Amino acid sequence: MAGIYIHIPFCKQKCHYCNFYTTGSLKYRKDFVRAIKLEVRSRKNYLKPNKITTVYFGGGTPSMLSVNELNDIMGVIYEVYDVVPGSEITLESNPDDINYEYLNDLKKNSPINRLSIGIQSFFDDDLEYLHRVHDSMGAKKSIENSLKAGFENITIDLIYGIPTLTNDKWVKNINLFFDYNLPHLSSYSLTVEKKTALDVLIRNQKLANIDEKQSIEHFNTLIELTENRSYVNYEISNFAKRGYYSKHNSIYWLGGHYIGLGPSAHSYNGVSRQWNVMNMKKYCENDPAHIIAEKEVLSKNQMYNEYVLTSLRTSWGSDTEHILNMFGADYSNHFIRTILPFIENGKIAQKGSVYKLTTSGKLFADGIASSLFFGF
Repeated sequence: MAGIYIHIPFCKQKCHYCNFYTTGSLKYRKDFVRAIKLEVRSRKNYLKPNKITTVYFGGGTPSMLSVNELNDIMGVIYEVYDVVPGSEITLESNPDDINYEYLNDLKKNSPINRLSIGIQSFFDDDLEYLHRVHDSMGAKKSIENSLKAGFENITIDLIYGIPTLTNDKWVKNINLFFDYNLPHLSSYSLTVEKKTALDVLIRNQKLANIDEKQSIEHFNTLIELTENRSYVNYEISNFAKRGYYSKHNSIYWLGGHYIGLGPSAHSYNGVSRQWNVMNMKKYCENDPAHIIAEKEVLSKNQMYNEYVLTSLRTSWGSDTEHILNMFGADYSNHFIRTILPFIENGKIAQKGSVYKLTTSGKLFADGIASSLFFGF
């Protein structure tokens, strides 16, 4: 199980909360597509074996590329890698980019079989706070057009904890998701990342700050409503009907291997991880051999800590038998000893060798995981 992530950094405008690498200029668009294809060929031997089960166009805004440009990139991927038939191929999109004509062309003439739409909210004041390009009408239309074009495997993003988002509006957002009968939802708490526009605006008192209590209320509502509709909370921020789990993101959460293509993209092959340069000009003008900005060979401690951090966030949980087999008795004994207080306070549930977060524990996932780290 291996995946390919392609970072498409183009954006019409930067959302206030975003800390990903993006660019508002299309100056390097043609050069970028050419550079991506060169990188695909240059990284042929990065993953062994080379069977690919997922391809994910992320961003940025991948839907700013034409269907022909997406097909051009996919053609080289099919040429270089062994892409398993029926692989999940996802396109992230913004509502303002995906009119019916684009979606119909995408469905009929490309291998894209899954859409991820950045809705964030169905209310205009929330979208304005976040500095999104689209409005509430555009949000709804993008879903309706996607369904009309014949896409079935659709996920949307919704953000909670927005200061303008009341509890009543949050319930309405979730119910609108249910009304469209979509199979998957990714939902995240709004966070203020350092040096983002949101960080600056809040510090300068131009925008209201986040209320942590409200975010917790929104999260609890989300858990309750999705559970009532039989959606599986298979990762803290992801909810799906059975059979519609994100195969690509599951690679990250289950320790699979992946290649990241494009500026700032991150790769992992089980031994080391590496990052591409975070600069469009350097990415497009340099030979693929010289676009790696940083490479890190992982220690056993790091690999154990990453396993705990990612597995504990999922419905599969952390397994001490796996820890024993992969890392040894010192690590499994450390895990059992350090997780005990969280079992006693009801934040962790144990069944045999598997340990999972309870509903109350999900609110403290990262803090619990860091308490279990080895070597800290």
